[in-house]
Amino acid sequence: MMESEKIDMPSSAMQWGFTCEKGQCQEKITKDGKETVEVCKFKPTIKQVEENTNNEESCHYYLQKYNALVSKHSLWNYHAFFQIMKFNKKLFESYLDRKVSVFDEAHKIEDQIMQFIGFDILGGQIEECNLSPDRYDFSDLDSMINLIDDIAYSYAKKIKDIKESDAYQKDPDYQVITRLERRYDRAAQAKIDVLSDKDNFVVNDPIRDLNGNIRSISIKPVDVSKFATSFFETDYQIFMSATIDKQSFCENMGLDATDVAFIDTPKSPFPLKNRTIELLNIRRLSYGSTEEDELEVIKTIDKILDAHYSERGIILTSSVPRCQKILRYLSPKNTRRIRICHSLNKDGKTQDEIISEHAEDPTGVLLSSSLWEGVDLKDDLSRFQIIAKVPYPNYKEKRIKAKMEKFPSWYIAQTLTKLLQGFGRSIRSENDWARTYVLDSAVNHVLFKAQNMIPKAYYDVLGIENL
Repeated sequence: MMESEKIDMPSSAMQWGFTCEKGQCQEKITKDGKETVEVCKFKPTIKQVEENTNNEESCHYYLQKYNALVSKHSLWNYHAFFQIMKFNKKLFESYLDRKVSVFDEAHKIEDQIMQFIGFDILGGQIEECNLSPDRYDFSDLDSMINLIDDIAYSYAKKIKDIKESDAYQKDPDYQVITRLERRYDRAAQAKIDVLSDKDNFVVNDPIRDLNGNIRSISIKPVDVSKFATSFFETDYQIFMSATIDKQSFCENMGLDATDVAFIDTPKSPFPLKNRTIELLNIRRLSYGSTEEDELEVIKTIDKILDAHYSERGIILTSSVPRCQKILRYLSPKNTRRIRICHSLNKDGKTQDEIISEHAEDPTGVLLSSSLWEGVDLKDDLSRFQIIAKVPYPNYKEKRIKAKMEKFPSWYIAQTLTKLLQGFGRSIRSENDWARTYVLDSAVNHVLFKAQNMIPKAYYDVLGIENL
């Protein structure tokens, strides 16, 4: 509880003293021989927050959450808001009655919704539930539904057995029970979601470790539009992004295009000379590219790095193996400038830690397949950016392949969106500037196929006349 001794954990919340030993807001306890639920004494009710009658020592998390719900205007991250819309909508129904909602970075909404629909089965769960992987066909949806059901049943049995044990009766471990109940609830809900629209779900190929053991299996919906509208229930919604296309977005989100007004900024507020893009058309890179094609692109990267020898920059490509190949064939002097940066890194460093190191290196260059968006390389943090490979989604992934077949324009729209997001990593204000080089000649195919999707603000820098 909050009155307990603080845990030594490297987070700003802990450093500020906002600590909670158990992290459980309510526990099932045995009192007078009966099981009952006890709520943490520091957890206020939303009514108390609304009426400003809560204790001054109330839990900071719930004060923030409930203040946001009772306020006329509030700001949420996607996960926190969608969590309420998915699991607690009825509980907070009267507080969710808003006229307008604004969704920023709208091109990422599908990914956010996907976190709440479907199921990721972890290898550790299969092991924890004492299930044999050999009993299941990891390419078959019915078999995966059976696996989810077996996982839920196993957790339910574990909960029952623990509660009936003598050890639990004498010294209940509520933390273990809470963890198992959460896992049971997640599996049970996933089964309901999948069975509600079975034809809409696919099983992606398992991710395995170096020994061939299952690390995870992903079961995801192809079409999220059937679920999306339940997350958007205000009278009016405003979706904001510099890189979305009306037709593709409406189709993907289940919106009637005739009900949607689309505002396309006619011109970028950033001067053209500050954001030049050079389509160098070195070679077309794809799964069928030759070794010569790959090496020619890397030679060009080397030349660009030489030309920008005194500046920081970023190289973006499509996969971790491509990053490794670029690093392997660059000249030694340029190799020393490179920092590979992903969301997960082998040395355990976070993305932010690597970018901080980059900021201290006057000629540092980031190399990544994951920094296409969500990173702010303003001013001298990056004066040039190299797009080595067009970021096509991996069509070998089953869900992506199924999505392409159902929504033919989705694949090219996703590629264009990621490409345009990449163009903006190094130009963050009207006074900022950077040069962008695109080496993969496949960019011409993308721009041609997606010509009706390109926002007008990019027409000048791409040399496109008004369509």
